[in-house]
Amino acid sequence: MTTENTPPEITAFDLIGGEPRLQALTERFYALMDLEPAYAELRATHASSLDEAQKKLFWFLCGWLGGPDYFVERFGHPRLRARHMPFSIGIKERDQWVACMDQAMLETDVPEDLRLRLHESFSNTADWMRNKAE
Repeated sequence: MTTENTPPEITAFDLIGGEPRLQALTERFYALMDLEPAYAELRATHASSLDEAQKKLFWFLCGWLGGPDYFVERFGHPRLRARHMPFSIGIKERDQWVACMDQAMLETDVPEDLRLRLHESFSNTADWMRNKAE
């Protein structure tokens, strides 16, 4: 709660640059996934068009980083693991997702301290999403 004497909390959403910068990040993430052979196994887990996945990631990240809760407004609680169960996610897919996001964050100039914090969170979440051993 903010009072007259308490400055508003600066969120990761604010630090990344709000919606325009987050949109640039998600666009770059999916462009890299589509273009780079290093992310082939990750790309194979997605539909032929990445448009819907890109919108959903953008909506999710907005809320997760402290901005507007677009994903929850549209779909309810994220239930990330349950929503990703239909997709085969192993060590390769996990590692490729994190590497692709790292590359996208670097290429869209996410501030280094935030990038490092996000890398740790993304890595932990990506590992939690695994649903196959290899």
